[in-house]
Amino acid sequence: MSRSIRPSRFWETLVVVIVKPLSWLLVKKDWRRGDRIPRTGGVIIVANHLSWTDPVLLSHYLYNNGRWPVVLAKATIFKVPILGHAVRSLCAIPVHRASSEASQSLEASEQRLRDGAAVLFYPEGTCTRDPDLWPMAGKTGAARLALRSGVRVIPVAHWGSQELLPYGAKKPRLFPRKTFRVQVGPPVDLSKYDGMPLEGEVLREATADIMAAITAQLAELRGEKAPSARPPGN
Repeated sequence: MSRSIRPSRFWETLVVVIVKPLSWLLVKKDWRRGDRIPRTGGVIIVANHLSWTDPVLLSHYLYNNGRWPVVLAKATIFKVPILGHAVRSLCAIPVHRASSEASQSLEASEQRLRDGAAVLFYPEGTCTRDPDLWPMAGKTGAARLALRSGVRVIPVAHWGSQELLPYGAKKPRLFPRKTFRVQVGPPVDLSKYDGMPLEGEVLREATADIMAAITAQLAELRGEKAPSARPPGN
């Protein structure tokens, strides 16, 4: 893999040595269509959000398919001693919510994309609150970034992390061993928005297209029909 937008060899080796064995130990893998992950160039990876274990398990999947994921994390994490240094060293981008600095994460993400990074977005902004765990309506940040940068948007759906650590739970459910399923869809076609102003209805419709692409992959992964109405995001 290219060394562009990656942590130092020390930090990458440290994380890989810890995370990969732990991931293989905790969950069985049902990984599908990794060939749809572009191996080079800037790309936005958009995924559903079920559990706080998602970023680790999904990052393992992306890493095994040739990409170092640049993750967006709450800015408060960067202020925690030791953890903050580690997260920063792993190329994560701080997200400043509900503040005058909120746009900085998108600007940093756009620069990373220009440098050839794979930026991992959870458009919902938080773990889904839908009672059946279908994706909620997304926030417009990923769509804005995609339309502004012109890079590909790859929808990824996953299922099973909520069984390992349900949202709100403090302890993982280790037994019986859970299966983490992942499926990647084709790039989201946002070409109809080319040349349109990046505001209001355009961003909302582009975001709806992105969420629909994620949901379609999740429905296939779950072997169920997704609901026609999408619950509002938090």
